[in-house]
Amino acid sequence: MALFEVFQTTFFLALLSLRTYQSEVLAERLPLTPVSLKVSTNSARQSLHLQWTVQNLPYHQELKMVFQIQISRIETSNVIWVGNYSTTVKWNQVLHWSWESELPLECATHFVRIKSAVDDARFPEPNFWSNWSSWEEVNVQDSLGQDILFVFPKDKLVEEGANVTICYVSRNIQNNVSCYWEGQQIYGEQLDPHVSVFHLSSVPFIRKTGADMYCEVSQGNVSKGIKGIVLFVSKVLEEPKDFSCETQDFKTLHCTWDPGVDTALGWSKQPSQSYTLFESFSGEKKLCTHKNWCNWQITQDSQETYNFTLIAENYLRKRSVNILFNLTHQVYPMNPFSVNFENVNVTNAIMTWKVHSMKNNFTYLCQIEVYCEGKMMQYNVSVKVNGEYLLSELEPATEYMAQVRCADASHFWKWSQWSGQKFTTLEAAPSEAPDVWRNVNSEPGSHIVTLFWKPLSKLHANGKILFYNVVVENLDKPSRAEIHSIPAPAKSTKLTLDRHSYQIWVTANNSVGASPASVIVISADPENQEVEEERIVDTEGGFSLSWKPQPGDVVGYVVDWCDHPQYTLCDLQWKNVDPNATSTVISTDAFRPGVRYNFRIYGLSTKRIARLLEKKTGYSQELAPSDNPHVLVDKLTSHSFTLSWKYYSTESQPGFIQGYHVYLKSKARQCHPRFEKAVLSDGSECCKYKIDNPEEKALIVDNLKPKSFYEFFVTPFTSAGEGPNATFTKVTTPDEHSSMLIYILLPMFFCVLLIMIVCYLKSQWIKETCYPDIPDPYKSSILSLIKFKEKPHLTIMNVSDCIPDAIEVVSKPEGTKIQFRKSLTETDLTQPNYLYLLPTEKNYCGPGPFICFENLTYNQAASDSGSCGHVPVPLQPSPSQLGLMISPENVQKALEKNYMNSLGEISAGETSLNYVSQLASPMSGDKDSLPTNPVEPPHCSEYKRQMAVPLCLASPPPTENSSLSSITLLNPGEHYR
Repeated sequence: MALFEVFQTTFFLALLSLRTYQSEVLAERLPLTPVSLKVSTNSARQSLHLQWTVQNLPYHQELKMVFQIQISRIETSNVIWVGNYSTTVKWNQVLHWSWESELPLECATHFVRIKSAVDDARFPEPNFWSNWSSWEEVNVQDSLGQDILFVFPKDKLVEEGANVTICYVSRNIQNNVSCYWEGQQIYGEQLDPHVSVFHLSSVPFIRKTGADMYCEVSQGNVSKGIKGIVLFVSKVLEEPKDFSCETQDFKTLHCTWDPGVDTALGWSKQPSQSYTLFESFSGEKKLCTHKNWCNWQITQDSQETYNFTLIAENYLRKRSVNILFNLTHQVYPMNPFSVNFENVNVTNAIMTWKVHSMKNNFTYLCQIEVYCEGKMMQYNVSVKVNGEYLLSELEPATEYMAQVRCADASHFWKWSQWSGQKFTTLEAAPSEAPDVWRNVNSEPGSHIVTLFWKPLSKLHANGKILFYNVVVENLDKPSRAEIHSIPAPAKSTKLTLDRHSYQIWVTANNSVGASPASVIVISADPENQEVEEERIVDTEGGFSLSWKPQPGDVVGYVVDWCDHPQYTLCDLQWKNVDPNATSTVISTDAFRPGVRYNFRIYGLSTKRIARLLEKKTGYSQELAPSDNPHVLVDKLTSHSFTLSWKYYSTESQPGFIQGYHVYLKSKARQCHPRFEKAVLSDGSECCKYKIDNPEEKALIVDNLKPKSFYEFFVTPFTSAGEGPNATFTKVTTPDEHSSMLIYILLPMFFCVLLIMIVCYLKSQWIKETCYPDIPDPYKSSILSLIKFKEKPHLTIMNVSDCIPDAIEVVSKPEGTKIQFRKSLTETDLTQPNYLYLLPTEKNYCGPGPFICFENLTYNQAASDSGSCGHVPVPLQPSPSQLGLMISPENVQKALEKNYMNSLGEISAGETSLNYVSQLASPMSGDKDSLPTNPVEPPHCSEYKRQMAVPLCLASPPPTENSSLSSITLLNPGEHYR
């Protein structure tokens, strides 16, 4: 039996050796040629899929083989790719292999062939390659259809930054094809007469709906159609970041990560990437439904260590990350709850809270934070189930925010979320006296004191300030103090005090009590205002002020100023300085450029009396002047004029005025003495004169030419620059002769004007003196002698008995006016000045009546006589003259007759009375020529006589011997003027 088993074993070994030998022989001698090669296409992936089998492979044998594959394009000789594929081949096994083409398969015909060789370790080296298989042709163009133009690939999906090859296939080589990528024309290479290829490098992500490419085919100038594709460009799938897992209750693991950019595209071409959790120890896998988190259920077994792999995958790519952790080290506690405050008083409070239970003997480390107006206090405490902590050193009447969070005290991983609550401590009396200052204005018999105080900070107020108490006590006359209660939030009050010393206390009060008092003393003496003001310059840190140390006891210094000095109401600010200091820096955000600030420095004595020490003034930043002065031109002469701007205020300017620039232009373009050439901002040239003294506000511009045209303007300047550019004012110098003429004419003009004014004021006197009014004889009182039938009231003048001078009887034809005038000659003046009324040859109507009456206007004394100067009648008339003496009764009858004829219309040949004015004194002329025995007329008033003469009396033409000065015959109703 044993021999049989040995024999059987030997037989099998020999048979196995024989088979191995046969296989080796076959492997060495028989070619293992690939057969049954088939090629299929996948246009979407642009890939060729090969499948084949191996001929002559021993039965039930496995050999490691290597296959060499060649791919040609368009022609078999045009090999574009050669590669090897190694695998273990079984008997009668169908092998598969795929190859992706950069060029769409529709763009060209492809050819594939394959050969093989043994690559097994049992054979030292492969003896030889098998023969090539026959070429397998792949031509997709045959199935395209009959369209004239095609563009490939269709709806291809690539990642951002990939290289893409695109082609078009044209059925007619005569067509002209133009292609465009996102609206811009692109140019490719000709693959064959029907195909052109375009290579796009590093294609960008444009939009989720894809990028467009199209080609337009035209024949001649006629478009035959447009074909295009959509190229879907996806964002590159990123590896998940910050992948971690934690638990809050040892029942569920909560895993989170940062997914990065979303690679999803429109129209469901590519959905969002998917995420899968794989735990290697348990071998379980879970597809996550969310992009950035996933929950994993913890089993009740004793597993504490986990190894998770997170896989991110989309259509184009797959990425993964993994973590390894202990469950007890990844505890993220839930939030504390039921946070409360107990026994809250002025400075203390007890804070309590609760935590969620975990495993047995689990200890929390809790952290407490307390916030108050930007300040934070932090405390740590260990807690099993319930937490409690005493908060101390709190501020009164202050609102606090307290919050707590917890973590695993044994293996710290992460704090829980905060849980908090607000609480407010109780109020206390204010702990500090208010900072008080005052401003004193002295008036006759009184002081106007304005008290200012700064509100207490919350640290010292210890609650809400309700009011301020101001207590005023007269130090010179002790009496009951006056108390003024000022409601908050007022920061000042005004007091009117007499000329005594007063002590003032100011306290701040809340609902609990009053603060310590601030004490200030107002002296009976007026404040010393005679302090010289000093200019200061602002530095980057503010205004630097210094003063001389004061002798004696000084308890401190106070510097005050106005924050807004340009406003009517001063927002007084002050700063307290230690008694040992002699300088300080005043800096505040309220200081603005271009505003002048005035500082006063006071010293405080031990009696709390303030004494003004120094005054400072300055700008935080000087600016150029904001306006120019209004300039007046005075004393204009032919060679000079004066510019003045006396009322220009420098206090309101945005800088210290250092002087003035006077700009002058002239047609000559030559600068006068003291002026220098300058160029304005507009490029024009002029002359400039600089005045360095800001108090000098006038300038005499001389050495000018007569009748010349000049322009000027004046602008101030500060350390920051000069004032704004202004329009030049024009002035023309007068002619030098015209100025002399003005000096002559002006006095003459004023003299003439003065004479005219005097004449106007004395016009009535001049009128009465030089040309008095002539009375109307028809309004004379002589008419009262006539018994009027109509208007008997016309009586103006008084009739006096007198001897008439002379009358002239005139016979007036109808419609005729006769006037005789004769000027007196020198010979005539020697004869008696009286009239002779003579009858004419034709119209003499004989003697007629006449009237003699006094003229109340011409009050002229007769020469050498107090009488009225009646004209004497000669005793014997001359041959050519006849003197007529008519009695008053006859004259009255003649007048009555004329009046009864209505004084207006008299028929031809009728007798009427004419008014004759006596222009010369009857006594004028040579006294010796008068008759020796003149008739003495009765005495009457010193007035010239007037008379009414009947019109029927005609006078002969006067002769040379006549002494008639003037005779005028008037129509009835005419007045002599």
